[in-house]
Amino acid sequence: MNTLGPIEDFQSIAPVPEKKAKDSLGQDDFLTLMITQFQNQDPFEPLDNGDFLGQLAQFSTVNGISSLNSAFGGLAGSMQDNQALQAAALVGHRVLAVSDIGHLEAGESIRGAVELDTSAGNVQIEITDPSGQLVKRLNLGQQPPGLVEFTWDGTDSAGESAAEGHYQVSARVIRGANIESAPTVIEAEIQSVTLGQFGDGMTLNLAGGQAMPLGQVYQIIG
Repeated sequence: MNTLGPIEDFQSIAPVPEKKAKDSLGQDDFLTLMITQFQNQDPFEPLDNGDFLGQLAQFSTVNGISSLNSAFGGLAGSMQDNQALQAAALVGHRVLAVSDIGHLEAGESIRGAVELDTSAGNVQIEITDPSGQLVKRLNLGQQPPGLVEFTWDGTDSAGESAAEGHYQVSARVIRGANIESAPTVIEAEIQSVTLGQFGDGMTLNLAGGQAMPLGQVYQIIG
């Protein structure tokens, strides 16, 4: 005797799993569609050779783009790993970094440089505190083209020791009656490296709590 119930009951016991809809077509789907098109074409009006070659060209283009994306993805990963190794090797070293902020520690100095494309009658370095007050002006005198180095010994214009902390460093280049500002590079020690996440670049963590991108390193000095 058949103990199974109606078909409706059996279907409710073992439901047919639903297939998830695809968001996009892959290469296998493309080939399946093309073969199905050939099998179901009108024999009296077959697919034109030009249309066939056009579809093959589309398939080759899709395949090539997919391969190119994979290749670029691998290259980007390799470059990021290589950059991470280079950045990690900088830990403990001192660098000249493109910045206008220097950190003064007790009993220490702030060193930096200005790069000149042509000679100058005088180069002035101004040190200001966080409130914007001028602490010290250094007159470096006449300078030839190239990298002009400077050192602030941490004393103010009265000869007193300045407080420990961050100071802004700006450069003025004087050529005759013309006075121009110039970017500075400041010496700093790299204490650690933060690897970028979600597409962000790597960050160098400097002594004194500053942080900057790897691209701001101008020169490794030791």
